[in-house]
Amino acid sequence: MSDTKQNLAITLFSELLTLDQLARMSIARVLPKGMELSHFSVLNHLAHANGEKSPGQLARSFHLTRGAMTNTLSKLEWAGWVHVRPDWDDARKKLVSISPAGIAARDAAIAAIAPIISDAVDSVGEEKVRATLPVLRDLRIKLNED
Repeated sequence: MSDTKQNLAITLFSELLTLDQLARMSIARVLPKGMELSHFSVLNHLAHANGEKSPGQLARSFHLTRGAMTNTLSKLEWAGWVHVRPDWDDARKKLVSISPAGIAARDAAIAAIAPIISDAVDSVGEEKVRATLPVLRDLRIKLNED
C-alpha cells in the first residue's frame, strides 16, 4: 500500500471513530432516564423486526457475545421494555419481543434524538449527507465481510 493510500485510510478511520464517539455522546445525553445507547439499539432493532428474535440472533446482529446480549436483555426485561419467553419448540432457547412499554420508550428516544440528527444534517447539508450515505454503506458492508 502506498503512503498516500495508507494516510487516506488512516484519516478516514480516524474521522469515523471520532464521529462515532461524538454521536454516541450526543445521543446518550438525551436518551430517556435509565436508557442506555445499547438499550435503544436493541429496542430499535426489535421494533423493526418481523416477530421475535432469539438472544443468539440479536447477539449476531450486533456482533456481541451471547453473554453481553443476555446482560442487555436482562436490563430491558427488568425495565419492562421487552418480553422474554421460552421457545416452545426448544426449551433450551428463549425468544425476545418488544413490549408496548418498549415501543413507547423507543419512540421517546427517537423524539429526543431526532433534533440532534436533524441539526447535524442541516449544518452539513442534505446533499452532502445523501452523497455520503452510499459510501458509508459500502464501507459497512466491506468491514462486515472481514
